[in-house]
Amino acid sequence: MSSGADSADSPAAVRARERRSRRYRRDLRWSPYVCVAPFFLFFAAFGLFPLLYTGWAALHRVELTAPTDMEWAGLRNFTRLLGDDFFWNALGNTFVIGVISTVPQLLMALGIAHLLNYRLRGSMFFRVAVLTPYATSVAAATLVFVLLFGRDYGMVNWLLSTVGVDGVDWENGSWSAKLAVSTIVIWRWTGYNALIYLAAMQAIPHDLYESAALDGASRWQQFRYVTVPSLRPTILFTCVVSTIGATQLFGEPLLFSGSAGASGGADHQYQTLGLYLYEQGWVNLHLGRASAIAWTMFLILLVVAVVNALVARRLRASGE
Repeated sequence: MSSGADSADSPAAVRARERRSRRYRRDLRWSPYVCVAPFFLFFAAFGLFPLLYTGWAALHRVELTAPTDMEWAGLRNFTRLLGDDFFWNALGNTFVIGVISTVPQLLMALGIAHLLNYRLRGSMFFRVAVLTPYATSVAAATLVFVLLFGRDYGMVNWLLSTVGVDGVDWENGSWSAKLAVSTIVIWRWTGYNALIYLAAMQAIPHDLYESAALDGASRWQQFRYVTVPSLRPTILFTCVVSTIGATQLFGEPLLFSGSAGASGGADHQYQTLGLYLYEQGWVNLHLGRASAIAWTMFLILLVVAVVNALVARRLRASGE
């Protein structure tokens, strides 16, 4: 027994235990960093570096044909945007399309989620069905809606003709084109937001609904005074995400008119900031101007984030 104890307390055994202890402490300390390191490496390569390089290019006069030949321009690319009518047109189009697509989209999503929150037959089928448009590619969805909104043979104009309304030139009209593009966005994203609302509704305690029912509240009153106030953080989240998506809108207006391309119609009537950036950088080859537009969009999103933080703080304060 004593010889075993002596061997366990020998200098070699003590040093081995110390080495294992040091390896264990190093593993315990550094393994979490090793696990998250790939994310930061990819973020630095594909997120941070492009962001910084775009900011640097925005301060120079540089063409896409010679991206290494940079001439310092300072804030010239940004100040030029202030006097660019096409930029303000794209900004206005982005705002209008964002509003007329986000507001109906979130209202419809809230209503669909409220219906799915009740026990319905085949509820799982309906949940999968509302998510199907989100899983559809932008190109496929837009091409289908191009056919639906066709001037001569589109189904939408055919339906309008059945009620005595003349056909609408959806692509070349100002408001009609914005409405058509917004319809594509609404169709693709309503189901996605509905499932977000549904998940939040299922987290609301049933005791609140039982108390409201005992007080004589109708289904509509329960929805108005129990469901909606409980969903305020979720509604704010979807508003912010939808605003970000509207600011970056690109695929739907680009594919809505293949002949117009990045111009967003013959009169730029539905050209968004994303299309204007693409037109400046990859059509006109002005990489510096395109970088300035990209950073302007980034600054707009920062403002949205700040407003979101302020509203969220106010909601938390009012809920305490």
